[in-house]
Amino acid sequence: MTRALGRMAAWRLAFTAPLLLVVTLGMFVLAKASPFDPVRQYLGDRAVTTSPEIARRIRANWGLDRPLAEQYLTWLGNLLRGDLGESRSMHRPVAELIGERLGWTLLAVGCATVVMLAGSLVLGALAAWRRGSWADRLISGTAYANEAAPVFWTALIVIWIFAVKLRWLPPGGLTDAASGTVAPADVLRHMILPVAVLAFSQSSWLVLFVRESLITTLREDFVIGARARGLRERTVVVRHALRSALLPFVTLLGARVPELVTGAILVETVFSWPGVASASVQAALAADFPLLAALTLLATLAVVAGNLLADTAYVIADPRVRVLGVS
Repeated sequence: MTRALGRMAAWRLAFTAPLLLVVTLGMFVLAKASPFDPVRQYLGDRAVTTSPEIARRIRANWGLDRPLAEQYLTWLGNLLRGDLGESRSMHRPVAELIGERLGWTLLAVGCATVVMLAGSLVLGALAAWRRGSWADRLISGTAYANEAAPVFWTALIVIWIFAVKLRWLPPGGLTDAASGTVAPADVLRHMILPVAVLAFSQSSWLVLFVRESLITTLREDFVIGARARGLRERTVVVRHALRSALLPFVTLLGARVPELVTGAILVETVFSWPGVASASVQAALAADFPLLAALTLLATLAVVAGNLLADTAYVIADPRVRVLGVS
């Protein structure tokens, strides 16, 4: 198993390097074709009164007056040395900003992933076990409706119900506005809504997949044989059918990483959560290319890592993958 995992990791690492080069080159081409002027975005209202000479100096200081190939090679060289540049909108080093915000994003996304997995398995298994019942129709209908609903719309509805009407939970932020410290209990209260919305918004297809996969597995011969031996229905579903049905679920989870990243961007923005995902929105609005480029690379690495972890879990869970040499 170790050799199989090593070969798979080496293959993915070899694939990651050219992928990142293509992503970075695409970022520069899109930035060049963008109609937004980063200097004008940086100056804001002052762009009307700023002299063209000062604007040219700013452009030259940022290297925007140089050819695109030269800009790209300079940026790539700095990246390889660990220099991500300075944020033009926040006036701070990009590495410092990401270092401060990454932990909050990992906390929210990690908790949402755990809730999403647990909820999807329980609800999907319940819907398959009670196929055709009111519980199955309620779970499936909610999943289809949730998949059609935009994440920000769900977040706003949740804020209106639980923060505005019921006043059970705070509407956003990391702590209360009057708080001068970051207390764990305060952070926990503030992260309940964003974590719940992110987990709920990304769980629809997982719930439906578990349901359909488990329904198919319940028709297999080994499940029928387990029932013929007199095992309880709960034991048949949990210990026999569900374990076999979950192998494709692992791969599907890895494929959901890009949508999880997108959902995190919208959720952090709506709930004013101080993570790297919400910073990407600020960088895009301000045409802050150094920060936006670093966050795009980070999101790409997250997608690659998510797929690698999913494939690793698949290799560990299914020995046939190693025997057939698929890994």
